[in-house]
Amino acid sequence: MLTNVDVIEKTAYINGCWVEPGSRPSKDHYSPLNTELLVGRSLQLSKEDVDLAVVSAKRALPTWSSLSGTQRAAYLFKAAQKIEDHLEELAQLLTAEMGKPIGEARGEVNRAVVLFRYYAGEGLRSIGEVLPSTDGVSHLYTTRVPLGVVGLITPWNFPVAIPVWKMAPALIFGNTVVWKPAEHSTITASKLMQLLEESGFPQGVIQLVSGSGSVVGQRILDHPDVTGISFTGSDAVGKQVSQAASSRHAKYQLEMGGKNATIVLADADLEKAADVIISAAMRSAGQKCTATSRVIVEKSVKEQLTSLLIERANQIKLSNPQENDCYLGPVVSKRQYDSILEFIQIGIQEGAQVLAGGKAKMDGEFAKGYYIEPTILDHVDPQSTLAQEEIFGPVLVINEVDHIDQAIDMANSVRYGLAAAIFTQNQKHVHHFVNRIEAGLIKVNGETAGVEPQAPFGGMKLSSSYSREQGRAAIEFFTQVKTVVITP
Repeated sequence: MLTNVDVIEKTAYINGCWVEPGSRPSKDHYSPLNTELLVGRSLQLSKEDVDLAVVSAKRALPTWSSLSGTQRAAYLFKAAQKIEDHLEELAQLLTAEMGKPIGEARGEVNRAVVLFRYYAGEGLRSIGEVLPSTDGVSHLYTTRVPLGVVGLITPWNFPVAIPVWKMAPALIFGNTVVWKPAEHSTITASKLMQLLEESGFPQGVIQLVSGSGSVVGQRILDHPDVTGISFTGSDAVGKQVSQAASSRHAKYQLEMGGKNATIVLADADLEKAADVIISAAMRSAGQKCTATSRVIVEKSVKEQLTSLLIERANQIKLSNPQENDCYLGPVVSKRQYDSILEFIQIGIQEGAQVLAGGKAKMDGEFAKGYYIEPTILDHVDPQSTLAQEEIFGPVLVINEVDHIDQAIDMANSVRYGLAAAIFTQNQKHVHHFVNRIEAGLIKVNGETAGVEPQAPFGGMKLSSSYSREQGRAAIEFFTQVKTVVITP
C-alpha cells in the first residue's frame, strides 16, 4: 500500500522544457484519502507563461502538421507503449491525488493506452472524398486540415483518460496542443506529460500549463492564436468558455454535466438492475458525468427494487482506495465533500427520506479523508433540487411512476441530456424509449456510465455543445474541410 509519494513540483511544460518554479507561486496538493499526505506542488502560471506556450505551439505547428499521418501515428504508438510500461506508477499517483479506487485507476490508464493506439490508426484513414463534377473533366474533392493550436481544458475526475481522448485526435490530425488540467489533477497530469516527453514528441507540439482557471484557463480562451478549445467540466464554466470563444470566432467543444436517469419497468430483471444501478451510481464515488443519479421505477416493482438497492448499498464497504478490492473511496476535495453533504441536507429539508447512508464517514482511518457513505433517498419530488441538480457524489434518488411514458417524461424533465438507461424485456418499450429519450448516450439493460473508446460520446441540451468526442467523430472538431477543384 502506498503510504508516501515522491512530491512532484514541476507541473508546467513549455517549448520542450519543464518550467522552473523561480519566483512563481505554488499550490500544495494533499490527498483526499489522507489530508496529511502531500502529493505535489503545482506551479501557478501567469498570463505571460500561457502566451509563451501558445507561441511555442504555433511555432511547432507547420512542421508537425506537414508530417504524414503515418509519421504522426508513430509518436502516438510510442506514447501508448510508454504509458503502458508505467501503468502502475501512473495509476498509483492518480489514486493518491484524487482518490479513485486503484482498480478503476488502472482501468483508466489502460484506456489511455487504447485511445492512443486507436487514434494512431486514424493516421491511415480517409480524410476526404472525391465528388463528381458537372463538367465531367474537373477533379473535385475534399480534404481535411488541422485547426491549428488547440486549447484543452480537462477535468479532475478522469485525469488521464479525458486529456488523452482530446489530445490523441488533436495530434493525429496535425494540431498542436496547449493543455490545462484541472487543479485537483495537476500532479497526475505532470506525470502523464513526463511520459509524453519521454515518447519523443517534437519540441512545442504539446504544452502543459498549470494554474488557476481565472488566469491560465481564461488566457487560453482569450488568446487570438488558439483556434479551437475543447472543454470538459461544469455547465457554468462551459457557458463562460462558449461566450469567450464565440466572441472571437474560435471553434469550441463543450462536454458538461449530467443528471442521468435509469428507468426500471415492471418486467425487468430486478436483481440485475439493482447490481448495475449501484455500480453506475457509486463507482468512483459517483464522480462521473455519466453516473446514474436517478432511478425511475414502475410502482408495481418499486418496493422490491428499492429493497434490493438498499441491500446492495449497505453491503458497500468504504475503504482506502489504494486497496485492490476498494469499491468506494473518498471524494476528491473538501469543497466537493461539503457540497455533497449540503445537497443531502437540502433534500431532507425538501421532504426526501434517507434509506441508506446520508452521512460522512469520520471514524478511525476515515477521519483524515473525505469519505461519504453510499446514499439512497426516496420520496424525492421530481422538481426538487435533489432531482434536478448534478450532485457528483455517491447519491441516488428514487422516483416512482405508473407507466413508461410518465417515466420518459420525468427522465427528460431536467436541463441535462447526457446519458440514460432502461431495464425491460419488452422490445417495443426499448424502441419507444430510444426514440423519445433526450440523451446522447443510451443504454438498454446496462449502466449509464461508460462508453467504448471507438464510439462517439456527448450529450444533448446543456450537457454538450452539440458535438461529439471519441471515435471517428473526433475528426469533425479537430479539422476543417477544404474543397478543391482542379480544372485541366
